[in-house]
Amino acid sequence: MKTIQQTLEPIPAGREARVTTHSTMNKIHETFDQGKGILRLIPVFVPRRFSKAGRRLRLHPDDYYALGTKRGSIKERWFSSVIPAMNGEMAPPDEGMSYVLPFSNKLSEKFLLKDAVSDLKDQIVGKTLMTKYGGWPMYSKFFDYLAPLFHHLHLSFEAAARVGRLGKPEAYYFPPEMNNYPGEFPVTYFGFDPDVTREMIRERLLMFENGDNRITELSRAYRIELGTGWYTAPGVVHAPGSCLTYEPQWNSDVNSVYENITSNEVYPYEFLVENCPPDKKQDIDYVMGLMDWEKNVDPHYKKNFFRKPIVCRHSDEKHTEKWVIYANDYIAAKELTIQPGQTVKVKDGAAYGCIIIQGHGKFGVYDAEASVMLRFGQASNDEYFVSETAAKDGVVISNHSQFQPMVILKHFGPNHPDMPKNVAS
Repeated sequence: MKTIQQTLEPIPAGREARVTTHSTMNKIHETFDQGKGILRLIPVFVPRRFSKAGRRLRLHPDDYYALGTKRGSIKERWFSSVIPAMNGEMAPPDEGMSYVLPFSNKLSEKFLLKDAVSDLKDQIVGKTLMTKYGGWPMYSKFFDYLAPLFHHLHLSFEAAARVGRLGKPEAYYFPPEMNNYPGEFPVTYFGFDPDVTREMIRERLLMFENGDNRITELSRAYRIELGTGWYTAPGVVHAPGSCLTYEPQWNSDVNSVYENITSNEVYPYEFLVENCPPDKKQDIDYVMGLMDWEKNVDPHYKKNFFRKPIVCRHSDEKHTEKWVIYANDYIAAKELTIQPGQTVKVKDGAAYGCIIIQGHGKFGVYDAEASVMLRFGQASNDEYFVSETAAKDGVVISNHSQFQPMVILKHFGPNHPDMPKNVAS
């Protein structure tokens, strides 16, 4: 049996682990009971020093530098997170971690979702996740960059373990409701052309500190299609395009950046080797070994990793639910659309987190509404965590709009019994 620490990124040196007090435990149980197994979460915004903000997070224009220019602009919103962002020494120890808002609506009484999971255990995430992973093993985010990101990969579980970390499988979905404009380059590179050789890539990596290595010349680009998605396995080199992306992923953030200059922004050599053992940081062959070669040069990459939505059988004239992330061993996601004026009861076989991106009404016992413009640090009624019991019993959701659909994105761990195992043709 794995412990909770094995499902989480390690706490960086100098950061103290929180201790759940008796009063916090009482507040956790009280809130869980009042919410009938559903917790309302507080928005979590995360800054990044690199690249440019896409400004589609529905954050107030004055707040994109809410943490100061030294921290960079805010480019991500995290959901259902029980791990810190580990965003440099200036970041607070809880940056990136989700907090629960009690029924009092007092931010001073908030508590960490991580503490709720640690205390409630299988009451909230179910026996399967507690037994296999010791807690909640994934989170999701809105990933919002104006320019494309660098060509990079995420480490496999084996490679990440060598530096005391976890591997990072991830997936993308491009919600139309969050993409009123496409950014500067709505095209994503995946892997390399099937005719590319290892030596060609090695030559580009050896150029990392000597000039623009232009490594995407060796890759393949796909124009982003809104309302669709991709699964990206560890070890696959990819350069995400500039659409706002809904990104379910494992509890990890472990990279190797293969591209040294992107959109005229220069990245240091440390970006390439930051997750290599100390004695391997000058070993280009070790860095190349982080790739899953067969997946990178798969001649049918789109056929195997592109994800068309799959409509769930229980959809009807009142609501439509689609699988948008599926066919992998780690993460899953759905898009739920409820028609105007309708009330539905939606059941799932596993715990999940969710974000409402359009419409207003009720979500279980809570008033619910998509956010239009949030101030940094403000509470909201758009994000929830649903326990396994509540999910199996079914959540009653009402769309109170006369005209607009209510749209909800739902992210799951690897244990949803109905997740499709095969890629839609």
